Amino acid sequence: MDASDANNETLLEFPCEFSVKAMGLNEPDFHEVVVQIVRRHCPELGEGSSTTRPSKNGKWLSVTVTFEATSKMQLDSIYMELTAHERVTMSL
Repeated sequence: MDASDANNETLLEFPCEFSVKAMGLNEPDFHEVVVQIVRRHCPELGEGSSTTRPSKNGKWLSVTVTFEATSKMQLDSIYMELTAHERVTMSL
């Protein structure tokens, strides 16, 4: 399967704006961990491309990163790296 076949497996049209969300314990550097993972796959990721939201009790933190997605392969790589990281509890 080549890259064009992989892009046909999604309803998204690339490039497009896309957001990923990762949740983990609300520790001081969790936000940076998530942004660094996404930046490895999106080197052009700018400042202000992420937002955070603590859970009601403050134990958990969700980090949403919005970027210009270029392919399904790129998105798959980001999700694989996020879900493999020991500090990421869930990724959407």
